Amino acid sequence: MMAGLRELKKEQTRRRISEVALRLFDERGYDAVTVNEIAEAAGVAKVTLFTYFPTKECLVTDGVADDMAAVVAGREEGTSPIEALRAHYLSMAAQGPGAVDVGALLARVRVISSNPALMGALHGVHMSQRYELAAALEDVYDAPAARLAAGQITAAVTTLQEGFFQRLSTGVPLEEAGRGLVAEVELAFDVLEHGLSSIKGEKS
Repeated sequence: MMAGLRELKKEQTRRRISEVALRLFDERGYDAVTVNEIAEAAGVAKVTLFTYFPTKECLVTDGVADDMAAVVAGREEGTSPIEALRAHYLSMAAQGPGAVDVGALLARVRVISSNPALMGALHGVHMSQRYELAAALEDVYDAPAARLAAGQITAAVTTLQEGFFQRLSTGVPLEEAGRGLVAEVELAFDVLEHGLSSIKGEKS
């Protein structure tokens, strides 16, 4: 029981630091806010902040990448990597309005997109994600095929995310944006599984 309470308190502290940092970055700009200011506003010591977020960049980029390698590695026997990833992203896309803090999500997108250093850090996160996915896919494919598959999958997922964020930023309600995402997830994984020939409704 005590261990569970400690973990809950840690998660609450982590969330508070993250929320405060994102609010300050969005209000004043990433470069204008210091780690000391964030720690003070969150009511924690600077050393505590760094325990949860080793760098200032991590305050923004932590958690932005989904662990696709874990989805592949943890799939049920008889399920292909693509099937497991499709089910994972369909489940995420189908989450109800209460599951997503749209304001915080869009604030994170604004902060990252307005800062070249953060865009570079995000690219690094996505590269690591791709390498980890490729390693997990070597359970099914040889190394060259695993690298190519990982590149295609991560590119597709990034494109899905960008479209979803774009819809939200233009004022599309979350529920409607989610329905659009479900359809695009199905299309994306059809293409990944069956190739471009699986696309229906091609322009003549």
